[in-house]
Amino acid sequence: MISRRKFLHILLVSCFAVMSWLNFAPTAHALGGKLPAINQPAPDFTLPTNTGDGQLSLSDLRGKWVVLYFYPKDFTEGCTIEARRFQQDLPKYLEKNAQIIGVSADDIDSHAEFCDSEGLKFPLLADTTGAVSKAYGSWIGFVSMRHSFIIDPQGILRDTFVKVNPSVHSAEVLARLEKLQS
Repeated sequence: MISRRKFLHILLVSCFAVMSWLNFAPTAHALGGKLPAINQPAPDFTLPTNTGDGQLSLSDLRGKWVVLYFYPKDFTEGCTIEARRFQQDLPKYLEKNAQIIGVSADDIDSHAEFCDSEGLKFPLLADTTGAVSKAYGSWIGFVSMRHSFIIDPQGILRDTFVKVNPSVHSAEVLARLEKLQS
């Protein structure tokens, strides 16, 4: 028997997936709240991670382009596809001095298992309280929404993606990054 909380979680994640697939999220205001402004400093953060010294701050990445992507849940179909595509394109991002960072409400143990099972070589951050997801307009209830952000080497937010198709998203972000860098 499935608990009421688990049922509500599955229902919410399913509704979110359908809404994302149908592209119901408006561009000015994301379903998860108010998006940070383009061409302004990106909200800074420090979160626990499954890699390195155990935590990562946006300010640690000054001098690099950052692709910050929020996703609902480790090991779910759309999130796995999206992560695999970012991993597949990782050498292209590295050539462009860009760091990919994934963020969800899952804990660091879940992230470590997810990275191991999918061969992910970029950090996943544990936003278990949703504070960072909220700062980026990407929080709904108790999961992060599927949104992505490109942040320049000075920490300025340069682009936002709220209508994300996990199968092609990495290619879209990479194309936009190339335009921003030219």
